[in-house]
Amino acid sequence: MSQFTLITGGARSGKSHFAELLAASAKSPVIYIATAQIWDDEMALRVKKHQQQRPSTWRLIEEPQAIRDTLFQLKDENGVILLDCVTLWLSNLLLKGQTKPAAPSEHTPEESSLDPQETSEQFTDLEPQIVATVKEVAQLAQEIKPQVIFVTNELGQGIVPEYPLARAYRDLVGRCNRVLAQSANDVYLVVAGFPIEIKHAGEKLLASLREE
Repeated sequence: MSQFTLITGGARSGKSHFAELLAASAKSPVIYIATAQIWDDEMALRVKKHQQQRPSTWRLIEEPQAIRDTLFQLKDENGVILLDCVTLWLSNLLLKGQTKPAAPSEHTPEESSLDPQETSEQFTDLEPQIVATVKEVAQLAQEIKPQVIFVTNELGQGIVPEYPLARAYRDLVGRCNRVLAQSANDVYLVVAGFPIEIKHAGEKLLASLREE
């Protein structure tokens, strides 16, 4: 397994299951970083299902926001770090300080319950900071001792979100996924339960096009 692996896919694509299989295949201790916050019964059920899927021997760290600091604290650990998922982490950073879920079901902020002007201004201020943080996290994932697996979502392949904040969030996730993919050694796209490694073939194609 490579030092830094990014796994992406749509909702219910099987990306988390593949990430867990990949982590287990290393035959090393696994540290699981969960970024979800439990706001309601639906999220509690999802978290419970994920917990039942994972081996009981895996170490769990629940951290919704401070991923950079968490990775730094784990920099000398042995084994594998599995973070699930990037999109909830970004949602938490974008709407930190809110008193209700940023992404209750599909990892997309619900603007209907928030003040549009406040959230738009908040996003304008936070977006550069969030992208900069993701760049730092991507670099750290390459430098620390344990192998690192990040799970993220492909939000841009669905319907166009109704609210401006949700559209801005979708675009932010796309930008951050590109940052992470650029740093990752391997990038997998999971479709209907099947993983496809896409970075190496993509790099070859881009290189050939640039030579023309």
